[in-house]
Amino acid sequence: MGLEQATAKPHEDLARHLSGKMEAVNRLIQTRMASRHAPRIPEVTAHLVGAGGKRLRPLMTLAAADLCGYTGEYDVHLAATVEFIHTATLLHDDVVDESAKRRGRPTANLLWDNKSSVLVGDYLFSRSFQLMVETGSLRVLDILANASATIAEGEVLQLTAAQDLRTNEAIYLQVVRGKTAALFSAATEVGGVIAGAPEEQVKALYDYGDALGIAFQIVDDLLDYQGQSQKTGKNIGDDFRERKLTLPVIKAVAEATDEERAFWQRTIEKGDQRDGDLEHALELLRKYDALERTRLDALKWAEQGKVAMAKLPAHPVRDMLTNLADFVVSRVS
Repeated sequence: MGLEQATAKPHEDLARHLSGKMEAVNRLIQTRMASRHAPRIPEVTAHLVGAGGKRLRPLMTLAAADLCGYTGEYDVHLAATVEFIHTATLLHDDVVDESAKRRGRPTANLLWDNKSSVLVGDYLFSRSFQLMVETGSLRVLDILANASATIAEGEVLQLTAAQDLRTNEAIYLQVVRGKTAALFSAATEVGGVIAGAPEEQVKALYDYGDALGIAFQIVDDLLDYQGQSQKTGKNIGDDFRERKLTLPVIKAVAEATDEERAFWQRTIEKGDQRDGDLEHALELLRKYDALERTRLDALKWAEQGKVAMAKLPAHPVRDMLTNLADFVVSRVS
């Protein structure tokens, strides 16, 4: 979301550099999302896959493998695996969040129903594991299976943490690592593993993906309170209205007076929101400099990603991934 606004677009550079591989990924996705017996599966999947998107996660798998000198074909399998896992989580998330729009289009659960979205998501998870197995690498299977479990764990944790004022920055980070960073880090890590890269390079790729995913989510949460709707695709304060305790609010709550804490309890924990509450929330965020402190956190994580990438061999893809870390936070820099 929002990565289209800057003039320099590292993800587009990656897409051009890896266009042949991405075409193979797209063909594989089309083949594996088919179903002889349940036509609704490709219908639902095609609706979401066809909605566009940057395919950032599979690009990161292909980029990591390319950076490490891989010349085989299983990076394509792993990139498709990562995209299937991502698509499955989106289908499930839209049901949990009762969402009506995704990438500017009606969600699958709205066009069909919740049961179809959940079951098609399950199907895609199953397909993703078939693709993993075909690589013949138990380590790859272990990494992506763990990532899938971490994603689910993060989503369940968010159910309880998102509206609980006891949620602190450590718990927030755990949620973000689950819902966003786990798939980023797995995407880059498996690219290095399938290429047979040295362990220090595989670790650097994992660290890069982890840091990039965290920065990505922090920026997303920050823009909810200070972005421009036409650029972000979100209305200012959507997270507040949906009672999501994200990092800017967590920072403000940690400094709150008793009266301010009572406000957050009423609006976030109890969901009793009234006219003027969003404006007051924004005043409290500014009072405690929560937005600027959140911005600095995003920049710190992007910098950590760049430090990790510097440990990898010189390569045009390394430069693109380094630029991607800067690009992710350029919306708030």
